[in-house]
Amino acid sequence: MSRGTEPRTAAVRRLERGLPLHRVIDVTRPKAWADLDESVRRAALHGDLNPSHTWLTGTESTEWRRLWRRQVPASPPPPPHPSPPPKPSEARLALALCDPDGRIREAALPYAAGRPELLPLVAVRAADWAEPVRARALALLRAELPGASHETLAVTAPVILRLTARLRGDGAAGLLDGLLRTGPGSAAGALLLGCRDAATRRAALGIVLDRGLYDGLGLALVAAGDHDPVVQERAASAAIAAGEPGATVPVLLGARFGRVRAAGVTALRGAGRHAEAEPYLYDRSGRTRACARWVLRRGGTDPADVYRAACAAPEVPDRAPLGLGECGTRAVDAPRLRELTAHPDGRVRASAVAGLRLLDAAEPRRMKALLEDPDPRVVREAARALRPWTG
Repeated sequence: MSRGTEPRTAAVRRLERGLPLHRVIDVTRPKAWADLDESVRRAALHGDLNPSHTWLTGTESTEWRRLWRRQVPASPPPPPHPSPPPKPSEARLALALCDPDGRIREAALPYAAGRPELLPLVAVRAADWAEPVRARALALLRAELPGASHETLAVTAPVILRLTARLRGDGAAGLLDGLLRTGPGSAAGALLLGCRDAATRRAALGIVLDRGLYDGLGLALVAAGDHDPVVQERAASAAIAAGEPGATVPVLLGARFGRVRAAGVTALRGAGRHAEAEPYLYDRSGRTRACARWVLRRGGTDPADVYRAACAAPEVPDRAPLGLGECGTRAVDAPRLRELTAHPDGRVRASAVAGLRLLDAAEPRRMKALLEDPDPRVVREAARALRPWTG
């Protein structure tokens, strides 16, 4: 057994023991649901799993077999039994929904009504190869999705979007898209702010932008709080385009992500506040520093002169030598950066070494000596500067 199949087999065993789904798989990962479906089916086909579905009745009728031979769904689908027995446990129902026999999968679907913890498996069945299963699952999704809680939607929507890659996955995706575009705006907002899946947040952001659900401040907060670079950039660009710099720019500038701060710095130029970009010349993000230099140039200030003054000051900003190396000239600025390699602050020394490397002015003898520096940041930068000589 390969390492990749071991966790899946363990998940099937836990499900067979009756454990709830949240203790069997990571329910927030859309791939986990498809993997569980495949694992249960494979285990049953190989004889490693013998689930009992005695709580299901009616799957052996003549009409049922006729429909399955023709692969035509009943209209409406016949109920699996006239009077349903008590509801099966979550684990039993999950096993039935993943069973290799399509008749079992279809018969189990009505029991998933009102069971939000199983809605992601219903979404998997909505992309089933068998049309009777697929039709019944889509009907159940159509009934359940509008009333689903934000938590349930945040778990189910990623599964639906992931299944669009399958041949028959478009039906559920159309239902979800219709709900998010025509239903309450809070549904799309909940996915954007509360879903762990980046692809789902991207889709939700597109709908939020299309519907105009958020103002500039709201979009700036999304950009500042999201970890996905695509969401960050799209939300930041939309926040700037909203034309509310007084509300949006401070939020963007205070973000912990460099690309979001860079967007905020760029927005200073549109607001005519060029001078406010100067503190961001020393930002930890190279992208933000580059945007700050561009804004200052647009305002008539040479950023290299600002860096030179900062490097000559009694208190040298940590990244001033690095910034000087990014926009200065070798003949003018290399001597000053060499002096700063002896600065008492290790962060300034490391920044000076990086600046010399960018100016192609690093001297091998000096870099070798800095390999003995007590600050590991200086050692790392010196080693990096020596690579052209060491291979």
